Amino acid sequence: MIDKLDKLDTRILNILQKDSSLSTKDIAHQIGLSVSPTHERIKRLKTEGYIEKYVALINREKLGKHLLVLCTVTLKEQSIETLKNFEEAVIRFKEVLEVLCIAGGQDYLLKIVVDDVDDYHTFVVTHLSSLSNISTLSSSFVLKEIKRETAFYLNI
Repeated sequence: MIDKLDKLDTRILNILQKDSSLSTKDIAHQIGLSVSPTHERIKRLKTEGYIEKYVALINREKLGKHLLVLCTVTLKEQSIETLKNFEEAVIRFKEVLEVLCIAGGQDYLLKIVVDDVDDYHTFVVTHLSSLSNISTLSSSFVLKEIKRETAFYLNI
């Protein structure tokens, strides 16, 4: 799929990853194209699935979400059905930002945001512990985010 992208497409994607609020006119100016072909390229990138959605990154601390937790989960068994059931259940929890199926000693890595340690305890007791087939949970509390980036550089 990457073969369909040219240098202008990748420049557009790099620009949008840094600031998706830019107007088509601003993007066109940065890449040296007129507005209409730039608009068509962005439209094509959306249609072909290179651009999934636009979001605003919110400062969680300002909203009282002071605790970021990385939680690994190991299931008792790893059948397709139990993996699917766990995934369907855990994605419904509003506190869970990301669910990653991982290789190694654990089965999943969850990125969870809550107000504080008490809030996390309540989340574990009332939500995670209610899921069947969990063998072990291991929680790591993030003390400081050194780098928080959603963009990755495309170089074609």
